[in-house]
Amino acid sequence: MRARGEVNPRKKLLAPVLICVLFAGLLFVYYGTFFKPRLQKGASGIDTSADAAALAKYSRKLGSSGEEDESQVNNFNILNDGDEKSGEARIGGGEVFSEERNDTIPKTFPVCDSKLSELIPCLDRNLIYQLKMKLDLGLMEHYERHCPPQERRYNCLIPPPQGYKVPIPWPASRDEVWKVNIPHTHLANEKSDQNWMVVNEDKINFPGGGTHFHNGADKYIAALARMLKFPLENLSNAGKLRTVLDVGCGVASFGAYLLPLEIMAMSLAPNDVHQNQIQFALERGIPSTLGVLGTMRLPYPSRSFELAHCSRCRIDWLQRDGILLLELDRVLRPGGYFAYSSPEAYMQDEEDLQIWHAMSDLVKRMCWKIAAKRDQTVIWQKPLTNSCYLKRAPDTKPPLCSPDDDPDAVWQVRMKACITPYSDQMHHAKGSGLVPWPKRLTASPPRLEDLGISEGDFKKDTVMNVVLENGPNTLKVVYDRGLLGSVHNWCEAFSTYPRTYDLLHAWTVFSDISEKDCSIEDLLIEMDRIVRPKSLCDYQRQAFNNKLHQELFASLAVGFMDVVC
Repeated sequence: MRARGEVNPRKKLLAPVLICVLFAGLLFVYYGTFFKPRLQKGASGIDTSADAAALAKYSRKLGSSGEEDESQVNNFNILNDGDEKSGEARIGGGEVFSEERNDTIPKTFPVCDSKLSELIPCLDRNLIYQLKMKLDLGLMEHYERHCPPQERRYNCLIPPPQGYKVPIPWPASRDEVWKVNIPHTHLANEKSDQNWMVVNEDKINFPGGGTHFHNGADKYIAALARMLKFPLENLSNAGKLRTVLDVGCGVASFGAYLLPLEIMAMSLAPNDVHQNQIQFALERGIPSTLGVLGTMRLPYPSRSFELAHCSRCRIDWLQRDGILLLELDRVLRPGGYFAYSSPEAYMQDEEDLQIWHAMSDLVKRMCWKIAAKRDQTVIWQKPLTNSCYLKRAPDTKPPLCSPDDDPDAVWQVRMKACITPYSDQMHHAKGSGLVPWPKRLTASPPRLEDLGISEGDFKKDTVMNVVLENGPNTLKVVYDRGLLGSVHNWCEAFSTYPRTYDLLHAWTVFSDISEKDCSIEDLLIEMDRIVRPKSLCDYQRQAFNNKLHQELFASLAVGFMDVVC
């Protein structure tokens, strides 16, 4: 029992509780009415005022002139999907972040018409016809890069063909691919006698043949090794021959059968009458790219390859004072080889003999010597030093390139009909100074000095395989390590087919795009174009120096996590 003057403790707490409840109710009424319009705006899909300005600043509308071609592009909508959980990604969707706030405005991109499933924006011959470009067909200018102006870029995602399947994994993909992924069989019929490829129900098989090696690339490669008297009939020559440029590669079976020998080949061919040849090569998982020996330098630094190869590549090497052969000379290492399998090397008719004599005279003036010649193949070798160049008569053509010519400058640089001499250091070293593979991968490359990079710094850093055209020319180091790569400006589309890569890794690309005032959305759509549809993967957000970089990385990671890995 309580004393008569004692108060119940529960009654003491009742009044404060009632006051708190009343105060909370007032707050709810006031702030609920204040925030409700903002929340409704976020769910309505309408973007205004400061958010619109920020979105316009960092997210230009991919070159659209405001009039979309409905025959090419499906409906385009900017949506705020309130049903999506934060951090989730939709297939085919990206997210654009506002500058003022940390919340996101999910933006869906339209899907292109199915007839654009193989679009290569900067190698689109339809664009050439539509813009009525005046190009020299004899110089192969129509096979070189011609990117669409901003207002003609497709504002949509490239779809896969109907029934597309996840590509067959390597190494099985070397020998077979799904027909539905590349539904083109004309090469199988056209090259049926040369064993390029064979249609087999729902797959396309690659027996390993080529125009010059019907019985298989492996046997042809062993024959080249025997011609050069390499040990064990292995073209790698105990790791000394690592990087190869295959010109006019077809479906890249030559490069495919070099891989087991630990030789990396960059297989190069234009999008010519043999359409889809590079697409087949890429689907097989073989390093390949679309390109042509035309008027512009190849996107590789000087002294990148130990061997250049041309098997019935149908190139006129004598045109324009031998400028195409001089481009091969630029990218060959000291003592590098050029293997040439063509009728001119063995036919005895008047026309072929005339071409052979003219070509022999040209390579002699270039100081190349015949390393081996047998049957239908001749292999020339480039000199190790400048000694032969210095002994030539003063007016000998082709001349030596001027000292102010940078042989490693390749982006949008025209070919030059001159010989690139070696530096004094390389001349005295009598070679490139590279160690054999696989030690070459981790050894410090001699050309690190050109970049001002110390040996200690090199061992701390990794090198990108696609180097920015306006950055340090680290691509020469990539090749000196025995790897492959290219130079590119990511304001433009890459020279490859859709659905080429399983993985994209980008780090400084976004800051470079921002500095150039190029469209971030164009870049994201291009990345979506060149990666293969595949399963989800994890990603980790990185700490960036400024808010914009962090937002852009988040946009890439979230919007493309379904296709990046």
